[in-house]
Amino acid sequence: MSWVYELTKIFKIMKKIYQLPAVLVTILIILGILRFNVLTIKDVGENSAQSGEKKSLNVGYLPVTCHLTCPVTDFASKSSSSTTIFKSQRFSDFPTVVSALQTKKIQASFMLAPLAMKMKEDGLPIKICYLGHRDGSELIVDKFSKAKNLRDMVGKKIAIPSFYSNQHFVLLKLLEKQGLAENAINFIPLPPPDMPTALATGAIDGFFVGEPFCAKAEIENIGRVLYFARDIWPDFISCVLVVHEDLIKEQPKVVKDLVKGIAESGAWAQLHRKEAAKLAAVYYRQDPRILNYVLTSSPRRVSYVKLKPSEQELQEIADVGLKMGFLKKKIEMSTLLDVSFVPEHILPADIKLDKSMQ
Repeated sequence: MSWVYELTKIFKIMKKIYQLPAVLVTILIILGILRFNVLTIKDVGENSAQSGEKKSLNVGYLPVTCHLTCPVTDFASKSSSSTTIFKSQRFSDFPTVVSALQTKKIQASFMLAPLAMKMKEDGLPIKICYLGHRDGSELIVDKFSKAKNLRDMVGKKIAIPSFYSNQHFVLLKLLEKQGLAENAINFIPLPPPDMPTALATGAIDGFFVGEPFCAKAEIENIGRVLYFARDIWPDFISCVLVVHEDLIKEQPKVVKDLVKGIAESGAWAQLHRKEAAKLAAVYYRQDPRILNYVLTSSPRRVSYVKLKPSEQELQEIADVGLKMGFLKKKIEMSTLLDVSFVPEHILPADIKLDKSMQ
């Protein structure tokens, strides 16, 4: 499937549910395709012409807590002993991230696990090198909904971040478990930041996505949790860190620094949740109160440790994609997964926050 086609399809769905004028939809499609073509992104080694000067790498992320270790690593790398400065590049939707990876505008990014598999299937040379988190996704329904299970949502519209998301795959598994057809629910791909508003206006009946948009719906009294991802799929994986194979071949030390930085940032965030919420809020441009709720209301809501993926758990995700027809051919996980950069011992990053973030 062409990613331009998928992007176009998403905006057409948005037109349908939001009643957007055709001209505006056309403009959105063009902007979505061209959004990052005007950006100048420096090559990894460009900043290191002078001996001893740190290299620089842009890393893509969305403002979801699944990707929280990306901005934390950005912040930490500015004062760490790492030989690379990592600059987190904020996106609002996954199709644009895919486009940026295809054109090598960026060479590393957090990405939905099934979407990473689809990219590999379509011939994009990437590797999964680490996880973004575990758990951290919920199915939210309207606060007045009487639904007690997925069977009560038959015929309803549920938003997902992408057809190639593990949130979608989890719900497909749950539909099967409850004896329902996969088309019993109308799944609508939407950018995660748009989901609470769409629920509040009645454009959708629920959404399944990573935090903090679920917490936002709760705090603003828009919706309530129907399912926690962890209760359907223990140790749930939503997003992975993908790295272009060219970067791995040409700059393995940079990749090693990146994975180490992400791992150490996760260990720090796990122990310093309030501080992590304040730090991320600056990068996400979101209310720190909501991020604090996500990270501190329950340690089980999202986890940033034990993030070295195994072939077995990724294969389980791929098997669902194959069974449902979203993936067309079996991928040997050994060709997709590269955990050689994961440090043997992971210590929390040494992060010193400004007084305003403490």
